[in-house]
Amino acid sequence: MDITYWGLFLGAALMINLTPGPDMLYLMAKSVSGGRREGLAAGAGLWCGAMGHVLAAALGLSAIVMASATAFTAIKLVGTLYLFYLGVQALRHAGEQFRPPETGARPAGAWRAFRQGVLVDLLNPKTALFFMAFLPQFVRPEAGPVPAQLLLLGLLTIAVAIPIELAVVLGASRLTDWLRRRQRLAQWMDRLMGTVFIALGARLLAVTR
Repeated sequence: MDITYWGLFLGAALMINLTPGPDMLYLMAKSVSGGRREGLAAGAGLWCGAMGHVLAAALGLSAIVMASATAFTAIKLVGTLYLFYLGVQALRHAGEQFRPPETGARPAGAWRAFRQGVLVDLLNPKTALFFMAFLPQFVRPEAGPVPAQLLLLGLLTIAVAIPIELAVVLGASRLTDWLRRRQRLAQWMDRLMGTVFIALGARLLAVTR
């Protein structure tokens, strides 16, 4: 056990996970609109999506995607369209997610939030690029098979993210009941979320290899 090595890796993973990004914004949006249950489901979806990227990095698939302009562009366009779709839906149904069940509008549901979380993470080539750029820096030739090291380091990076994102969910979900009593403000919150999703899609569209 090299304390310096693990201290450097875990410190870097902590700082990276504390930096707000598309995943964090999505998680906050789902936690505010759907409460703790949907926020936790969205978080689980993001972690599963990140796990997909870790497996791809360990198997070398991410390197192939990054080397292929066609594959990179295809994933980027699908991810952009999906974020645009989420944004347009939030704008079209502004305020509906915050209505109590008895008023007719039902929340999207935990399973849907989970699926969205998986897709938001999987369809972001920047996440694949992050794992391909970050993890290999901590691979040591003498420590064993490289794929196994990449897998372990990726799992640890996700493990560091979990408590941080749980805190985000618990903090943001406290706003749900408060917003349900203020429908006018809830409408503007949905519009803001829709704008954020569209902006994230535009930002993803501008990403180059």
